[in-house]
Amino acid sequence: MADGEVLNVLFHGVGKPERELEPGEDVYWIDVDTFHRVLDDVVSASSAGALPALRLSFDDSNTSDLTVGLPALLERGLTADFFVLAGRLRSPGSLDADAVRELREHGMGVGTHGMHHRPWRGLDADTRRDEFEAARDLIAEVIGAPVRQAACPLGRYDRQALGELRRLGYTEVFTSDRRYARRGRWLQPRFSIRRGDTPETFRAQIAASRSPAMRTRNALAGTVKRLR
Repeated sequence: MADGEVLNVLFHGVGKPERELEPGEDVYWIDVDTFHRVLDDVVSASSAGALPALRLSFDDSNTSDLTVGLPALLERGLTADFFVLAGRLRSPGSLDADAVRELREHGMGVGTHGMHHRPWRGLDADTRRDEFEAARDLIAEVIGAPVRQAACPLGRYDRQALGELRRLGYTEVFTSDRRYARRGRWLQPRFSIRRGDTPETFRAQIAASRSPAMRTRNALAGTVKRLR
């Protein structure tokens, strides 16, 4: 594996949802046992040098971030970045302000996932302000610290969104582009864990991403997103 590579692994919901899911969102919910097994596998493989340096993150502000994700991380001496939806801070089944502060108090990173879980593609000026500035400022007020990381909802973005995020001073932007990242790069692709995944199938997906055909496909897809 290349020096400086990073494997960004992304979790969404774990266990039983405590809110009504959006259409298609159930694909990204996994059971608790799968979460623990995949987590242990990638951590072990990374520690043994079979996978690159590992970085973990959670999207969508689900309460399982706190009730399942945080205890599992603490038991293993791990940290993760949690990307919060500012518009869900008072919604049942989602993290509230106290929960976000608790994640932070335990050494977890907190970033923004926007305001309303809508794609960051083709946004007008008012919506960009809502998603990129108002959401960030609300989360920063909750944790009492600047928010400098963002994760693109639904894995969708375009050149205009990336340009605005750069202008606003975000230091890292995370996507769902399913390829390895490079340490220190501004844009950080991630591999999502999905329903039906096992440690074995997930490792196979990671390995497949290294094939010449998949590398070309992923590179082209990323270029199209960045330039459109």
